[in-house]
Amino acid sequence: MLIKTPRGWEIPESQATPETVFLDRRRFLTGMAIGGAAAAAPVGLSAPAWAAKGEVDPTADLYPVPQNLRYRLDRPVTDEEDAITYNNFYEFGSHKRIHRAAQSLNLRPWQVKIDGMVEAEMTVDIDDLIRRMPLEERLYRHRCVEAWSMAVPWSGFPMKALVDMAKPLSGAKYVTMETFKDASVASGQKAFWYPWPYLEGLTIEEATNDLAFLVTGAYGKPVPKQMGAPLRLAVPWKYGFKSIKSIVRFSFTDQRPVSFWEQIQAKEYGFWANVNPEVPHPRWSQATERVLGTGDRVPTLLYNGYGEFVADLYKGMEGKERLFL
Repeated sequence: MLIKTPRGWEIPESQATPETVFLDRRRFLTGMAIGGAAAAAPVGLSAPAWAAKGEVDPTADLYPVPQNLRYRLDRPVTDEEDAITYNNFYEFGSHKRIHRAAQSLNLRPWQVKIDGMVEAEMTVDIDDLIRRMPLEERLYRHRCVEAWSMAVPWSGFPMKALVDMAKPLSGAKYVTMETFKDASVASGQKAFWYPWPYLEGLTIEEATNDLAFLVTGAYGKPVPKQMGAPLRLAVPWKYGFKSIKSIVRFSFTDQRPVSFWEQIQAKEYGFWANVNPEVPHPRWSQATERVLGTGDRVPTLLYNGYGEFVADLYKGMEGKERLFL
């Protein structure tokens, strides 16, 4: 007799939102006119910048995209209003309510540079990049190092697709990613004590893992500015600060990068940053997390529950505390 053991990230089909209900909601959102979307903005939320300026995202016609059912959740998707109004984006301030300030970010023109140890360096227009990639939706948990979490329907493409396009040389061991730098629109970058621009990095093995995902959308439409538009990373087995936002550069190298937060406080924010309830942050426990929008506090899972996908990346390293912070 075949016995199936549920994975940590799966939920019973009986608890999942019926597909017809989910699709009907997506069709409704997709069919809303720009004017209607602006008028329906929740109280306290400024309308999206493109709506206020009469601009339309050049890739808006691509959404919603097909959902990849391989990636399931153990909890409901976080309400969209909660997810888009509670954000870390230090370029626009150190508080969580930066969604209004982030609307100053100009998303077009936007180019992405790919350089370093690759066959040929290139610069790609963001719209060309998005349209050439295999877009899909994935339901991912997001676990912040500050011990709060949410569940988001991200749209985008596997990071492996970008790595394949870049054609890194055999000696390349890491991918360094860089956020935009423009203090004229991002007032947080005027804080001279931070090492701008924001940098993050992954090993090539991590970057080509099935879970590593480059985000271009959320909730069935282009990703909003405060969540990292037009291109951000989602690596759900790691703490959220690894998921760099508003990326303008991917550099392939044989030297391990020193990330933004590691430069500031290496004892608290290390390179690996894999989620582990057994390894506390120096200033608070990681054993539990607060689920955004619910007030619930739930146990934290090793690798945020995604061990089936990523545990093999760290064989022989499990006992090293620095692997997790």
